[in-house]
Amino acid sequence: MPNKDEIKGKAKQARGAVEQKAGEWTGDRDREAEGQAKRTEGRIQEKYGEVKRETGERVEEAGKKLKR
Repeated sequence: MPNKDEIKGKAKQARGAVEQKAGEWTGDRDREAEGQAKRTEGRIQEKYGEVKRETGERVEEAGKKLKR
């Protein structure tokens, strides 16, 4: 199940894509670049969330094994 960082990262990517396209359509290079930066930031946040989730799952599994 995705955690909040994964969800927020996906949302940030979507907002960035919209902003990037709006910049392309209007010829606003600054807005286009900001959109691209938000998309990249969102990808990083999403990956951070994935690593955090996977690490937590592995720690949980290791804890279960130690209890045996």
